[in-house]
Amino acid sequence: MPLSETPPPPPPPPPQASAPRKHYFYWGQRALRRSPHRPFVHSHLLSLSRLKLKAPLKPSKPQPFSLSDWDPHSTSPPPPFPPPSSLPLSDRRLSPLARFILSSLRRHKRWGPDILSDLSKLRHVPPPLVCEVLRSRPPLPPSLSTPFFLWAGKQKHFRHDYASFNAFAHLLSLTRQPGLANQVPHLMHMHGKPPTEKQLDVLVKLHSQTGHPLRALEMFRRMRAEYGIKPRVFLYNRLFEALIRKGHVDQALSVYNNEFREDGLKEEAITFTILVKGLSRAGRVEEVVELLERMRSQVCKPDVFAYTAMVKLMADRGNMDGCLRIWDEMKKDGIEIDAMGYATMVSGLCKVGKVEKGLELFNEMKSKNMLIDRSVYRALIEGFVGQARVGEACGVLQEMMDKDYRPDLGIYNTLILGLCNVGRVDKAYKLFEIVIQEGLRPGLKTVSPLLVLYADKGHMDLFLKLVDQVSNLGLVVIDYLTDFFKMFLDKGEQEMNALKIFDEMKEKGYCSVGIYNILIENLYKLKERKRAISLFEEMKRSEKYLPDSDTCSLIIPCFVEEGEVREACSCYNSMMERSYTPTVNAYCSLVKGLCKIGEIDLAIALVRDCLGTLTNGPMEFKYALTIINECKTKKPDKVVDVLDEMIELGYPLEDITFCAIMHGFCKYASSAEARKVFAALREQGVLTEANYIAYEEILNEHLKKVTAGLVISGLKFFGLESELKWATNPD
Repeated sequence: MPLSETPPPPPPPPPQASAPRKHYFYWGQRALRRSPHRPFVHSHLLSLSRLKLKAPLKPSKPQPFSLSDWDPHSTSPPPPFPPPSSLPLSDRRLSPLARFILSSLRRHKRWGPDILSDLSKLRHVPPPLVCEVLRSRPPLPPSLSTPFFLWAGKQKHFRHDYASFNAFAHLLSLTRQPGLANQVPHLMHMHGKPPTEKQLDVLVKLHSQTGHPLRALEMFRRMRAEYGIKPRVFLYNRLFEALIRKGHVDQALSVYNNEFREDGLKEEAITFTILVKGLSRAGRVEEVVELLERMRSQVCKPDVFAYTAMVKLMADRGNMDGCLRIWDEMKKDGIEIDAMGYATMVSGLCKVGKVEKGLELFNEMKSKNMLIDRSVYRALIEGFVGQARVGEACGVLQEMMDKDYRPDLGIYNTLILGLCNVGRVDKAYKLFEIVIQEGLRPGLKTVSPLLVLYADKGHMDLFLKLVDQVSNLGLVVIDYLTDFFKMFLDKGEQEMNALKIFDEMKEKGYCSVGIYNILIENLYKLKERKRAISLFEEMKRSEKYLPDSDTCSLIIPCFVEEGEVREACSCYNSMMERSYTPTVNAYCSLVKGLCKIGEIDLAIALVRDCLGTLTNGPMEFKYALTIINECKTKKPDKVVDVLDEMIELGYPLEDITFCAIMHGFCKYASSAEARKVFAALREQGVLTEANYIAYEEILNEHLKKVTAGLVISGLKFFGLESELKWATNPD
């Protein structure tokens, strides 16, 4: 090697292995002050051999903790927890420490050693950081937020501030724990933080936002009594508004007359406005006028917006007399009424039939050159049509079109209905043509009045022409015919004409199961049960219009009242095979029919099926099962008490009630107890002599069936059914 070259540096010595550290725990008497988190112990030496440590449930490899991993602007590798990029946008706005705590809580999902291990990596969690974690979105469940809040309070030299308590109460309210949120003020008091008006404001606001103002009122009164808090006017206003929004006007007035007066507060304009709106919604006009007088004398006159709100609240509930009273108060105060107030009054007056007064206000609007909304014209047209003043309604329509307003389909429907009611077929059809020319889609309320008018006058050519026109427009004709039959049959005594129209429409292919059901229902109401049954049989023979659930429920009463109970039972069985649910009327009719023919056991089984299937079963069925249950006691007096209760509550004693008495006593006692009940009812005058004899015969027949059933069951049990011989009487 040349002398000019420098020798290479010697290799560095290998790193020496560090000696293992010896861990000893010497617990001596602490020099610091006592603390519940620092136990006071006497000195003694503990070695690792004597220290018993519990092994972790799930040993995990420790990973280095780096706070930069939770910084969204950091370029370091992603942490073992979900990276910031996968977190919601609301979490990315949090500080790195808050994201770390939330990620640990959400990853483990249960408070335990794993979460405590992650939290131990942080040197200190200050109150602002606790508040930031508790206010995160989505909110933490109470199973995590409560232990975290308590853990933070146990840190060395840590005390929760008002912000963290408020955040904890807000979190509990968001997670639907209002009872726990109400306990936060007591928790504050225990930590030496007496609750203030701010905490009361937070709780009132939270309960109001969740729609529970009565809870807010309870907390309001409790904190006033326990902590001597005197709320300011704005908090009272918030409580008044929350109570009135949910309809608790009396409670709001009680707070106003008691607590508000006791605190010696002076009302603001918004206070009167809130209370007046609540009273207006409740229709208490005299109290509204009284409050308005007090408002004028103490604060100021109500403005046009407050008056308009009062008028609208009363008009929405049809209290137009109160609206007129408030209207007079507005004029008394010299308020310049705007177009909104006039429109509300005109619409409300026309809706309750006071069209003349509405027309007077309408003329006032025109004299003041106000912008008249289309809703005002619509209200006037509907009011005139309701009073059969169709000519004046058409005049309003013409005036509306002169003002360059385009009528909507609702206005045209109202006028077509009014013209049809007065028999003006030609003008009603002209309006229908205008609807088509305007590019509007005719609805059921557009076509059905015309069809009904044509059917009434017997103009079947015009009827068929209109049906074809509806079909050419690409509309579903069956829907329009279904609505037509409903309107036509609601007029009464039109069933025969409806059947003729139905036969003609059926030939043209315009038919449906719904139309069949409408006809069957109306025929049953007219006691034309045979015609209804013939329609049902026609549906059964067809392959296109098979009976549905409504059809079977409508035809069962027809069969029962015609004495064809077996056919009704067959219809019910077909419904069960198709998983249909009968109506209450169908159940009641079938049970009544079975009781008439003495099939008591089947009737009771049907009662149980009805109450197990429907939620609105009749009370007579429920009392029938109650009677059967009382029959188990074998005491007729208790059954009579149940019957007396039914009579007192106004429930009639039907056939199923007496059949339940027979069924229960024959099954659990004897027929003698049933006869005692019938005798007691006859003595009370509930049963006539004829009904008593009839129920005696039904009881005897039922007893024979029960006895025969027991005999046959015994023979089958002993295998002697082959010995059973059926004898026939030659006579």
